[in-house]
Amino acid sequence: MAPALLVSIDLATYAKSSQGLDAQALSFVGHVFARVTPDIVDNALLHLQQSVGRYANYLSVGSLTSIDDVVSLLDAGAAKVFVSRVQLDQLLALNVDQDRLVLSLPGIAKQEVIEAIGDTQVDVYSHQVKDIELVEAWLKEYGTDRPDVFVSFASPDLGDALRISKLSAIPLLPAESLTIDPKKEPGLLSIAKLIMANATSDRPDGLFSTIVTDERGTALGLVYSSEESVSESLRTGRGVYQSRKRGLWYKGETSGDIQELVSISLDCDHDCLRFVVRQKGKGFCHLATPTCFGQYNGLSKLQQTLQNRKASAPEGSYTARLFNDPQLLRAKILEEATELCDATSKQEIAFEAADLLYFALAKCISAGVSLEDVERNLDAKSIKVKRRKGDAKPAFVAQVAPAAGVANGASEKEAVKEAASIPKSKNDSAGLRNGRIAMRRYITAKETPETVQAALQRPSQRSSDSIIAICNPIIDAVKTRGDAALLEYTHKFDRATSLTTPVLRAPFPESLMRLAPETIKAIDISFENIRKFHAAQKEDKLLVVETMPGVVCSRFVRPIERVGLYVPGGTAVLPSTALMLGVPAMVAGCKKVVIASPPRADGSITPEIVYAAHKVGAESIVLAGGAQAVAALAYGTESVSKVDKILGPGNQFVTAAKMIVSNDTNAGVSIDMPAGPSEVLVIADETANPAFVASDLLSQAEHGVDSQVILIAVGLNEIQLAAIEDELEAQANALPRVDIVRGAIEHSITLVVDTIDEAMILSNEYAPEHLILQVKNAEGVVAYVQNAGSVFVGQWTPESVGDYSAGVNHSLPTMGYAKQYSGVNLGSYIKHITSANLSKQGLQNVGPAVMELARVEELEAHRRAVSLRLGVA
Repeated sequence: MAPALLVSIDLATYAKSSQGLDAQALSFVGHVFARVTPDIVDNALLHLQQSVGRYANYLSVGSLTSIDDVVSLLDAGAAKVFVSRVQLDQLLALNVDQDRLVLSLPGIAKQEVIEAIGDTQVDVYSHQVKDIELVEAWLKEYGTDRPDVFVSFASPDLGDALRISKLSAIPLLPAESLTIDPKKEPGLLSIAKLIMANATSDRPDGLFSTIVTDERGTALGLVYSSEESVSESLRTGRGVYQSRKRGLWYKGETSGDIQELVSISLDCDHDCLRFVVRQKGKGFCHLATPTCFGQYNGLSKLQQTLQNRKASAPEGSYTARLFNDPQLLRAKILEEATELCDATSKQEIAFEAADLLYFALAKCISAGVSLEDVERNLDAKSIKVKRRKGDAKPAFVAQVAPAAGVANGASEKEAVKEAASIPKSKNDSAGLRNGRIAMRRYITAKETPETVQAALQRPSQRSSDSIIAICNPIIDAVKTRGDAALLEYTHKFDRATSLTTPVLRAPFPESLMRLAPETIKAIDISFENIRKFHAAQKEDKLLVVETMPGVVCSRFVRPIERVGLYVPGGTAVLPSTALMLGVPAMVAGCKKVVIASPPRADGSITPEIVYAAHKVGAESIVLAGGAQAVAALAYGTESVSKVDKILGPGNQFVTAAKMIVSNDTNAGVSIDMPAGPSEVLVIADETANPAFVASDLLSQAEHGVDSQVILIAVGLNEIQLAAIEDELEAQANALPRVDIVRGAIEHSITLVVDTIDEAMILSNEYAPEHLILQVKNAEGVVAYVQNAGSVFVGQWTPESVGDYSAGVNHSLPTMGYAKQYSGVNLGSYIKHITSANLSKQGLQNVGPAVMELARVEELEAHRRAVSLRLGVA
């Protein structure tokens, strides 16, 4: 719909001058006009992108020689461009919608207008008009059934503008000649008079029906306006209307439920005004509802709820967690997007789409982005001229590619065991069997080996290709731009926008390590136990072997000089991981220890981690997480020291980043091991305490929905199995993270076997991160352990002691990697160097063998290095 008038501004001096309309007043008018010259194209593009088409969206581009620049302006959000005849033909050839084109006329004579327009039906612009009568004449002859006509004046005058408006043309007037306060600026033209020039009323009192809406177009109520109330609304920037009984009505003056004016316009028949406002307080209606037609619903209602929750969400509430934990919110958006993609029925698709919209809007509200902002972007995208092909990025194409070996079109979801999501309600069946939290049970004697192996399959993770595709650009950015990129990603992913430096250097201030005495005592006890156990692993004796007379071989130990330790963090508090990684580095004698951990939203690190870093002698703490932290450790930045080895657990992005940098020869860095979700396998017989067994299973299930716990029950009958299952149900429901537990239990199992030998075969095949032996003669069973990260022997050894304070390390191989990798130990921080020392007799003894093998391999220089010393040909 055509605007009542266009206001002209100069993009080079956009801010309000000494008189005329300021930026807020321009927004009331809605559409604003500006001339774009070749030297300010970039400025115009930036202006459009920043305002998303709200200001300066009618552009005169006749002086631009590049048609690509014109198209770029249209793509960036220009509603209409005022063009020359040549430009018009070029743009129509590009299939640009002619509704977005305005032809600038070379003159104003009737014949000139007819020749300029030709056979097109585009809007026209007559500029710098001096002869108003002539324009009036051809407008009258032109009639009203025509494209829009825009008119600017050599000497702006209110009378001329009103004469043009009465003929349904659109006057174009400079901002500095207009005012929203005629009493204060009597020499300027009144915006209110121009807006109301074509307004008509069929009411005896002459008032104008006025529909009031929010920015989304939702009707708030019906009121009445006059030219005086419109003028007052423009002057105050608020919703001001004309009461039929009390005169001017300043909405919310007594209740406090005021309205911020967004814009004023007329409908197509010019007999109804539309006020767009931002309603404050309880709502528009005197009944304290958002609208006179009742409550908001749908997305508007959700937005209002989330905005209220952001302002005053109860501490500990789920919504508060979403706003304060960006990683949780990110995970939920990814989860719900995947579930929507997998949905098939109409009901399921609607359900999952609603979930995704909820979390997506929570993301928006947390960043101060409204539905109105989103919809403006949608509108801007809808008018793009140049469009991309629209294919998905390779990383996402890889995720939906058919899985290898999946036959007959079966989906990947059917071919692999996927990690469950967090249950959304009590009616969600995740982790439930007959209404109880319980693991699936298999009696191996009644199942095929294939069924048992399938049951032991771990839940699938996201495609490694997709994770790597996400990590690569992050790593490259940190590698090339250093601290700047590291801070950008920390601001983006961890919301620590106040952070100005990525590193906290030792010595760490006492103020950052203020802890309760009992916490300090617990950390100190754990530190000392971990130190004792790892110190005992030292190889103090030099290995020396004389392999034959005069040939002495030796091996000695040296610490890795520089190590980077990744400690997951953010909202979590994990001083135990800082100790598990830092203490052996200290014991090994590493010269430089750098800890990386994501900061909290205020840019700080939890005092427990700072204290642990102080205890282990860390050089610094890198205030970053994810792939960006791994890249900073691998390549170094202006502030972050480069390291030689990176150790520590993390999510899939951390693991992928570690593998990427370890494969880059330019990085020159190694890693400890691949990592995955936490897991435990408990072997229990009739001597096991059911409460202990259940607690050990749940201690790992509460880590995350992608965790897996396995119980191998040796010779247990139905009563004994039921006792464990009853304990699992009761203890799980008493946990604060019961929903996460249910997600993990969904893909966790109980295997009932007859003998301890069968139990150990299954355990060694599974190769668990944690293996707990709650069986008689548990010490003797350890001899049968072939593959496990760490073993916990007997009923008095919960896995928890290994996580914290016993002294063994809790950074362990998962996903079956216990078949190839050790957990972190002192050996993870050292390297072995060998040496050989030969006497002349020794070379004479071994030399002939060396020369013969060199001859066989045709490496003559090798042979000569010996023959020259021995004086033989």
